[in-house]
Amino acid sequence: MSDRLSPQARRLCDAMAAGFPGPGDAAALRAAAVPGPPGPAVASVYDTVAAGVPVRVYDPEPGAGGRPLVVYFHGGGWVMCGLDTHDALCRTLAAGSGAVVVSADYRLAPEHPWPAAPDDALTVLLWARAEAAALGCDAERVVLAGDSSGGNLAAVTALRAPGLAAGQLLFYPPLDASMGSASVETYAEGYFHTAAHMAWYWDQYGGDPAHPHVSPLHAADLSGLPPALIVLADCDVLRDEGLAYGRRLAAAGVDCTVQLHPGVFHGFLGLPLPAGASALSAAAAWVAAVG
Repeated sequence: MSDRLSPQARRLCDAMAAGFPGPGDAAALRAAAVPGPPGPAVASVYDTVAAGVPVRVYDPEPGAGGRPLVVYFHGGGWVMCGLDTHDALCRTLAAGSGAVVVSADYRLAPEHPWPAAPDDALTVLLWARAEAAALGCDAERVVLAGDSSGGNLAAVTALRAPGLAAGQLLFYPPLDASMGSASVETYAEGYFHTAAHMAWYWDQYGGDPAHPHVSPLHAADLSGLPPALIVLADCDVLRDEGLAYGRRLAAAGVDCTVQLHPGVFHGFLGLPLPAGASALSAAAAWVAAVG
């Protein structure tokens, strides 16, 4: 059977997998999660604290007003990564959308299991809304965004804070701790992000797998949620969860767009792949139009 990845993606995937630790050692995984190439220049970038949670604020046009405000949650299986690993991505999103981006340095598992991360996420959302005018933004144009585990936190925060966000931007999010979808088996190995890694991340994170604030796909009612853009990699254990969530959002009357990128694997957003650049460009345009 032919490889499902594009040749360029396969080369990147194999190179990344060769230097990435297996599941089981949080310290080793954190050491391997290093920042990539720098992102674009942004007029103002500074660190501050949002009601006790460290954040980094990216403002592409200080002094402007009425702009969207993105609250961003980084990926890393709730175990690793932080402000520096996702600096380039946040810079790209801010520069492309004109929005202020607030990147949250939420507490990590296993030292701080569920609900520490979603509690920090909600705290940052509430802080961002309160500070929106001071940041030159419109509190009614707040977008919750995140990649991988950060996408889970964005979806969970939207569930927990009805009416407080104008959009949710979810990049290949884990949405079902039961990991029962077909793509988990299809892409279990050989596509960088393995099923074994994902299962271990869920174990470190904790919480009841059936709780909707752990597994948003288990939420009984998705009506009334803000519009969503769900960006997925075709060759990813999490693909089918994202597709299922998009279908459920649409069935609940939520304005939802799903973008499925063929030939790429989990984490492609920040990689030197055409799909990564086009996905970020489309996401930035979507953010700019929110509200």
